[in-house]
Amino acid sequence: MPLDLTKPQQSVPEKTSQSKTGLAAVIRAKIANTLTGKRGEQFVTDVVSLVNSNPALAGCDQISLISACLQAQMLNLSLNRNLGQAWIVPFEDRKHGRTTATFQVGYKGYVQLAIRSGQYRKLNVLALKEGELVHWDPLNEDIEVSLIPDGEERAKTDTIGYYAMFEYINGFRKAIYWSKERMTEHALKYSQAYRTDKAKGWKNSFWSKDCDAMAVKTMLRQLISKWGIMSVEMQQALESDGCLEDGSFADGNIIEGDFIASPASPPP
Repeated sequence: MPLDLTKPQQSVPEKTSQSKTGLAAVIRAKIANTLTGKRGEQFVTDVVSLVNSNPALAGCDQISLISACLQAQMLNLSLNRNLGQAWIVPFEDRKHGRTTATFQVGYKGYVQLAIRSGQYRKLNVLALKEGELVHWDPLNEDIEVSLIPDGEERAKTDTIGYYAMFEYINGFRKAIYWSKERMTEHALKYSQAYRTDKAKGWKNSFWSKDCDAMAVKTMLRQLISKWGIMSVEMQQALESDGCLEDGSFADGNIIEGDFIASPASPPP
């Protein structure tokens, strides 16, 4: 039988650490009929390593943690935080009064899924800085830019907008440009956590912590979901990205002091 992720499981109390041996045993029991052999052992190793690198995950509901990690496994996206393909993020689930682990696709994960389809010749997203945009023609989707050559200077310059484009092997091309104002309106519309941050002067949401990183993934989602070739894996990624067990999207407080950029929370 496959792992039934719909049945309630006893959660791990918040701020309670687990030993490597104890956590590994729990994971093996949960995936016994889902992943076996070397694949199962590698999964156990990856999850234990993930929890050790982010102790906040140890306080998450166990079934949500394993479910989130299995979603990454099914899409063959690495849980290694340095690769930025997939993120398992601890959220304060206000609706259910618990801490839950949520699977999120990193923008590099979307790039990987696009590459696997074998359909894309080019795929690029870029945050444009003040003074760099010379001209944008939305009708023909032509853009002219003059990028700041000095990397350090560019990093310190304010962002004014975001550009994303792809080109298929067959030559079909699509490009979009959003101003920083439009991206902010998008974030305020879809993220309650960001609206709360703005109202109270907090910085708990992804959008407050790293707006540019969130915007990069948002542009990829907008571009690929509306005009891209949708492989089965890509459809699964778009549907499961940030989705909780009840089908709603994670939008609570991030329980992670050391935030590492995890671009954007759905919906698109």
